[in-house]
Amino acid sequence: MRYVAIPTAVVRALQAGGPDANGQTPERKISDGAGNPCRHCLRMIPEGAGMLVLAHRPFPAPQPYAEIGPIFLCADACPSGGGEALPKMLASPEYIVRGYGADNRIVYGTGGVVATSAIPARAAEVFGDPRVAYVHVRSARNNCYQCRIDR
Repeated sequence: MRYVAIPTAVVRALQAGGPDANGQTPERKISDGAGNPCRHCLRMIPEGAGMLVLAHRPFPAPQPYAEIGPIFLCADACPSGGGEALPKMLASPEYIVRGYGADNRIVYGTGGVVATSAIPARAAEVFGDPRVAYVHVRSARNNCYQCRIDR
């Protein structure tokens, strides 16, 4: 399994002031260092660093299951995160882990709230369902998109 960040080309367009999923220019803020995870480098945005707040749709096209929600990104260029290790930005006690099919729709019965340390095991279990093409990790409190997991 591999944790996957938002694609760099998408992030660079947003950092350059391109429109978000709602067609709006990302808001520029300063991170307070408490709970501002960048969905590109997959790390917390340090206190005092510039950050973007924007609407993101982590799906290729609009459709009924293509949720749009708020995310944070580093305001300046940052390296793409991801890999086999649990991302450092996943610092809350628990998250939603949910499977999606090749049609980019929720595979019912795969979603649930799990302890952060249990994300890898739960994702592996979800991937045991042949209908699942990829997994999202989302905030357990607000359902905000965190990152994707690929096989």
